[in-house]
Amino acid sequence: MKTKELNDILDNLLNLPAETEVVEFKEAKNDYSFEKIGKYFSALSNEANLKRKPYAWLVFGVEDKHHKIVGSNYRSNRKDLDSLKDELANKINNRITFIEIYEIPRSEGRVVMFQIPAAPRGLPINFDGHYFGRNGESLSPLNIEEIERIRQQATLEDWSAEIVMGATVDDLDINAIQTARLNFKTKFPDKAVEIDSWDIITFLNKAKLTVKGKITRTTLLLLGKDESEHFIQPANPKIRWLLKDSRGNDKDYAIFGLPFLLAVDKVYAKVRNLKYRYIKDGTLFPEEIDQYEPYTLREAINNSIAHQDYTKGGMINVVEMDDQLIFTNLGSFIPGDVERVVREDAPEEYYRNRFLATAMFNLKMVDTAGGGIRKMYNFQRQRFFPMPDYDLSDEKVKLTITGKVLDIEYARLLARDPDLTLDEIILLDKVQKNKSLSDIEEKHLRSEGLIEGRKPNYYISLKVAQKTGQKAAYSKNKAFDKNYYLDLIMKAIDQHKFMERKDVDDLLWTKLPDLMDDKQKKNKITNLLSELRITNKIKNIGTDTKPKWVKS
Repeated sequence: MKTKELNDILDNLLNLPAETEVVEFKEAKNDYSFEKIGKYFSALSNEANLKRKPYAWLVFGVEDKHHKIVGSNYRSNRKDLDSLKDELANKINNRITFIEIYEIPRSEGRVVMFQIPAAPRGLPINFDGHYFGRNGESLSPLNIEEIERIRQQATLEDWSAEIVMGATVDDLDINAIQTARLNFKTKFPDKAVEIDSWDIITFLNKAKLTVKGKITRTTLLLLGKDESEHFIQPANPKIRWLLKDSRGNDKDYAIFGLPFLLAVDKVYAKVRNLKYRYIKDGTLFPEEIDQYEPYTLREAINNSIAHQDYTKGGMINVVEMDDQLIFTNLGSFIPGDVERVVREDAPEEYYRNRFLATAMFNLKMVDTAGGGIRKMYNFQRQRFFPMPDYDLSDEKVKLTITGKVLDIEYARLLARDPDLTLDEIILLDKVQKNKSLSDIEEKHLRSEGLIEGRKPNYYISLKVAQKTGQKAAYSKNKAFDKNYYLDLIMKAIDQHKFMERKDVDDLLWTKLPDLMDDKQKKNKITNLLSELRITNKIKNIGTDTKPKWVKS
């Protein structure tokens, strides 16, 4: 937004008689609790959805009673302010975050405006697993009725169930119809003889592809001729397969249109499912397996078809790399939490395209009885491969399937330790990939003695490291006792008579835990020097900008 537009918006907000469910003012003169920001994000996003507003505002630098600008120094460094987006996304379902964060300089002081998107239709927003709303001007848990009201938005307006005026059976692909009949017979073998007697319209009705003989968007997506896609524009019903080399350069591509029922096999045939070899535990002979379990490939493609938000006009993508497959489809992940889907192993209560999902179930394309995603996790576990990796940011679903072993000893532990549940394996996989954990996840792994370290820099525990042959990695992540570092500094000063800051950095940098970033290491060394100075063991005979440390 332009400066004038932002100032006009701010003036309008300041002129409100009181805070509303979609506007919150905070003084935040110097700092503000991240937990409270997360709760307000959830509350304001949900309220914007319920009030049919496109977004809400959280405003820092304004007192909430009289809307007087007092100025805020909250994260005055722009880089720190921008990093809040990612920090928040790690705690919000589907990694939804601010639309933008604006800084408005006023004569009275700096104002920070957080533009918060309305919760997507059908998807209430939670922070750290909890849903929040507003009760007047107060922050409060979102009540059950409001949660259900948002969730029902996904089922009340089903794009895939709409009847397409002007479309007829002549717009359907005859080969797709024949394949659909065969799949329906396999799915419902008790009706095999009866199915043969049905005409096309009867079959389409029974398979729940049509509504009283009328062609739906689902009918065209699954069975329509390629040239019939104009009926459902601006949807772009295509699946793009893209092959990339090890440097990320495009090597080959193909685009497949309607009917999707046949396109799935065409995409599947394009993927180079090569053989992967590794030595199994307890044998000298190599194990040879396909890089990707066929079920996993088909499940990933079909899930993309079933859950794509066709109103956004984008393609479904399958990107093939040397040892990875990446599947993307547009639209938020309606269940909200992949780990919950795996853990509960049950049918979803809400679908973006319920009519389409039901038809795909009847044609053996997806399993709405639940368990599809969980099966993918278990197939990766059996192969000793990393767990499927879901990225739910930017209003799309990105699934990465890795087709190789990253760490054979670690993988064997995850695959064979009878004491580890699939949930724990998924969480340990997140730790290995340096992904964030929720407070509940962290508490569980700590209680089982599986991780160590401080938030967010967790690492596998000593007992896991010893089992998996990762003792060196464990030691690199495990900090030495503080006295070890203090003693090193004092011995170095003894040897060299004095140490400058760069000397101390060089001395300790590689000895600090690998999980620390550069800023954390700088701060740690500063604190160590401060402790030695305060206890009168060393003194600075240089300057503040160029210190020269000697023994006191």
